[in-house]
Amino acid sequence: MKKLSLSCIFLLAFGVSVFAQQIRQLSSSQIYQKLEQLKTLGTVMYFAAHPDDENTRMIAYLVHHDHVRTIYYSLTRGDGGQNILGNEQGAALGLIRTHELLQARKLDGAEQMFSPFVDFGYTTSVSETFNFWNKEKLVLDAVKAIQEARPDMIICRFPTTGEGGHGQHTASAIVAKEAWLYISKYNDTANHKLWLPKRLLFNAFHFGRANTIKPGQFPLRINQYDPLLGEGLGELAGKSRSMHKSQGAGTPQVIGTTIEHFEVMEGAPLRQSLYDGIDTSWQRIGSPKIGQAIQTVINNFQFNQPSASISALIDIRQSITNITDTFWRTQKLKEIDQIILSCAGVTAEALTNVPEAVPGQTIPVSVNVIARSNVPVTVEAVLPERKILEGQLQPTVLQNDSLYKFPFTIQLDAHEPVTEPYWMVLAAEHDEYQFPEKYLGLPEAPNTLVMPVRLSIGQVNFTIDIPISQKKLDPVRGDITQRLLIVPPMSVEPTNRLFIYTPGEDKKVVLHIKTFEDIDSVQLVMFAQRQILTTLPLPNLRKGIDTYMVVSVPVAKLKADSAEHYLQFFVTSKQGSFNMGVNLIDYPHIPKLQYLTAAWMKIVPKDWKVAVHKIGYVEGVGDYVDNILRLCGLTVEEIPALELNNKKYLSQYDAIVIGIRALNTQKQLQTGMDALLDYVHEGGTLVVQYNKSYTQVTDKLGPYPFQLSGERVTDETAPVTFLKPNAPLLNFPNKITQKDFDGWIQERGLYFPNEWDNHYQTLFSMHDEGKPALKGSVLYTPYGRGQYIYTGLAFFRELPAGNTGAIRLFMNFLSAGKKAK
Repeated sequence: MKKLSLSCIFLLAFGVSVFAQQIRQLSSSQIYQKLEQLKTLGTVMYFAAHPDDENTRMIAYLVHHDHVRTIYYSLTRGDGGQNILGNEQGAALGLIRTHELLQARKLDGAEQMFSPFVDFGYTTSVSETFNFWNKEKLVLDAVKAIQEARPDMIICRFPTTGEGGHGQHTASAIVAKEAWLYISKYNDTANHKLWLPKRLLFNAFHFGRANTIKPGQFPLRINQYDPLLGEGLGELAGKSRSMHKSQGAGTPQVIGTTIEHFEVMEGAPLRQSLYDGIDTSWQRIGSPKIGQAIQTVINNFQFNQPSASISALIDIRQSITNITDTFWRTQKLKEIDQIILSCAGVTAEALTNVPEAVPGQTIPVSVNVIARSNVPVTVEAVLPERKILEGQLQPTVLQNDSLYKFPFTIQLDAHEPVTEPYWMVLAAEHDEYQFPEKYLGLPEAPNTLVMPVRLSIGQVNFTIDIPISQKKLDPVRGDITQRLLIVPPMSVEPTNRLFIYTPGEDKKVVLHIKTFEDIDSVQLVMFAQRQILTTLPLPNLRKGIDTYMVVSVPVAKLKADSAEHYLQFFVTSKQGSFNMGVNLIDYPHIPKLQYLTAAWMKIVPKDWKVAVHKIGYVEGVGDYVDNILRLCGLTVEEIPALELNNKKYLSQYDAIVIGIRALNTQKQLQTGMDALLDYVHEGGTLVVQYNKSYTQVTDKLGPYPFQLSGERVTDETAPVTFLKPNAPLLNFPNKITQKDFDGWIQERGLYFPNEWDNHYQTLFSMHDEGKPALKGSVLYTPYGRGQYIYTGLAFFRELPAGNTGAIRLFMNFLSAGKKAK
C-alpha cells in the first residue's frame, strides 16, 4: 500500500493544551471522549471579561456531555486583579492568570482565546469601561474571533443590563451582542457572507443579591456523573475553577445535578435544546458515512487495547482528507491524529540539560520516543529547523513499550527570539496590547523551540513537534519539566523601581546583573531626561555571574520636577547593548514563566515629611508598601508571627502597619489583633490597610466594631471631598490638599467599611459617577493613648507607582501618634 501523501502536522502535545512540555498519550477513557467529539460537529464560544468569569460547570458539560468543541473567549487577561500569591501586579499578574486559565482548560477540556485589551481594574460603570476601551475595536476583534472559531452559538456569562456588577462584565455582553449584530447586518448586503452563530444566549445566574433567573428562561440540567471521568461534571468544574489561585477562587466540587438557565439575546429561539436548528452530525457537511464509521469505532472500542481501532481510524482519516469543507477538514484531522497517535501509545520528549540558553548557543538534546502498542510505529526522521552539529536518526521501528533515545547536538539560531509573552514585548497603548495580527486571540505564541519528528503508522506520516525542555527531579514534587527558555546574554535591572530624589543629597542605587554568556569590553551608562549622567567602566563579565552592583547617582546633574522622569541603565559591550531584566514567575500550579522589563527607575522628588522612624510591618499579600517605606528612608521590619503577642516587642515601634488582606490570610492575627490593639492603647499607632469582607481570620478589626463591604470607588479621578479639613491627619506633618489626589492609578480605593461605631471619625467622601457618596475610605479614632486608622484607599497601588500625594497622606497616618502627643 502506498503511503498517503498528505502528512499531519501535529503540534506539541496530545493533551488539551498546546503548550504542554511533553507529548503524552491519552488514557483510554480520554480517547473514548475524543472519539465522541470526533463524531460531533459543533462549536460553542463562551464569552466573558476575565479569567475566573467563565462558568466551568457549563464548560465541563459542553465538553464532556455534549462533546462539542468549546472555547472560552476572555476580553482580558485579568491584569487589573488582585494577587494573593505574591507581589506581581499589572501585566505580570495577567501572565499568571493567563496560565491559570490554560491549566483550567487542561482540566475541563475546553480551549482558550483572548482579546488584546487590558484589564484596567474594577469599575461599576460600563460607560467608564468604554472610556478606556475602544468599543468599535473590541467588537471587530470579537468578529474576527468568531470567524476563526465559527461557533454555532455564543453564550454570555453576563447580561447587557448591568446585573453582573463589574462594568467590564457588562461590556463583555455588549461586545458579544454588537459583534453578532455587526455580522448579521454585514450579511444583509455582502456577497461574501461572514460566519453567523445560530443564536446568542445569556447564561443566567444567582450570585448573592444579583438574581437574573426569570420565568420563561430555558432550563438545562447539568452536573451529571460521567463514568469516563469517575466523577460528576460539577466536581470537575470545581477543580477547573480552583486553578484561579492568584484570585483566591477556590471552588467547591458540587455533587448532584443542578439547573442552568438561558435567555436568547439574538438569533433563533430555544424550544427543545440549545442545539435547536443546529446539525451537529457529519450530515451537516454531507458526509454522514464518516459519522457512521466513527460510531462503529466507538461501539467496538476496546479500553484495554485501544490500538485495535487504529486500522479503522486510518480509513476514516483518509475519508476526512477528501471532504471539501476546509474548516471541518482541518479541525477533524487535528482531532483524529491525536486519537491515532494516542491509540498507538506514542509518548515523546526532547530533553536538554540546561534550563536556559542564549541565541546561537550549542546545546545537547535527547529525543526520547516510546510506542506502547503492538501496532508498528516507525520513527522516520528528525526535521529540526536549527543546525544539527552531532547526531543522526536512521528509520527505526519502535518495539512495544521500549524507550528509544536519539541524542543530538544542535545550535540555536543567532537571532533566536528571547522567551517572553508576545503581548508584553511592546508597551500597551490606550489599554490595548500591541502585537502582530497573527497572534490575535492566542493565549501564547506557538512554541518554536521544538524538535519535529516524523513518524509513520499504518502507511500514514505524522509530524509531531516535541518541545525542547529540561527535566529535573524535585525531592518533594518529583519530576518537573519546564520548557527551554531563551534569555539575552545579560540581564540588568534595578532592585527598586523608584528613585527618591532629594536635591543635594547623595544617592546610590543597586543593580542586579546576571550574565548568561561571557561579556567583554563592558560599560554601564546611566541616562536621565535623554542625557548621560555617568559612564562607568566594568570588568569583563564571565558567564554565570549573578551579582548586585552599587552605583552612585550624580544627583547634582538631575533636574527632576513634577513631571515624570526616569533613570535608565544600559550596559554596552562587544556583544551589544543590554537594558532589560529577566524576570521569572515560579508557582507550582503553573509552568515557570519568563518576561522582560526595561532597566529604569522612576524619579520621585521627595515632597513629604514624616515624624516617625521605626515601623513594624505585618506582611500582606501582593504588597509592596513596606519596600516603598524603606525607600522613603524609614526603618521597616517585618514582625515575626511569634512576636505578634509580645507587647514588649511591639512597643519598640513608632507605628505598626498591617498589609493588604493580612486579616484575610494571616492566621496569626486571629490572636495577634488583641496584642496590637493593646499596643495602640498604650500609645502606639496602628494603620490597617484594606481587607475583604469574607474569610476574615477575626472579627476584631479595630478597637470598636465596624463592618466591611464591597463598596469601592473605581474611578481614580473621582472627586474627593474633605469632610474634616482641619483634622490632624490632614495637616501633620504634611498639609493634604486636593492636589494630593492627582495622578492616582486604577482606583481610589476598595472594600470600604459601610457601618461603623460612632467612636470612629471619617476624613473623605468620594464616589463614582452616578453612585452614592461613600465616607468609609478612612476610619480613625484615638484609643487609650494611641491612634488607630483603617483605610481602604489603594495605597498598595499608589505608593509603588510613586504618587507623592499618596505617600504624603500615608506619612501623616504613620505620624498620627506624634501629633497627638
